[in-house]
Amino acid sequence: MQNQYETFQKAGVEIVALAAAAPGPVDGVRQVTGAAYPFLADPDHRVSEAYGVYNVLGDNLAAPAVFIIDTDGHILWRHVIGLHPGGRPTPETILEYLP
Repeated sequence: MQNQYETFQKAGVEIVALAAAAPGPVDGVRQVTGAAYPFLADPDHRVSEAYGVYNVLGDNLAAPAVFIIDTDGHILWRHVIGLHPGGRPTPETILEYLP
């Protein structure tokens, strides 16, 4: 995602990473990856539960997922990676689903 971050920004999209972890480790991952986009902590997994990705694999973790959410908060597209054998969608695939 970092490699295509500028492409997403030009399309009027903001990338936000969310991890069901405390802020310290989440910021550490952001620093290690060098990602320019924001990383948010969800230590109580409230957000990941609200989006239906917490514990979907029975592992008490948030399944990796991609959501496209419009400015009104509506989910336009979602891809829960743990449920798809193909894994992560490419940035090009994600861009295809933008309104």
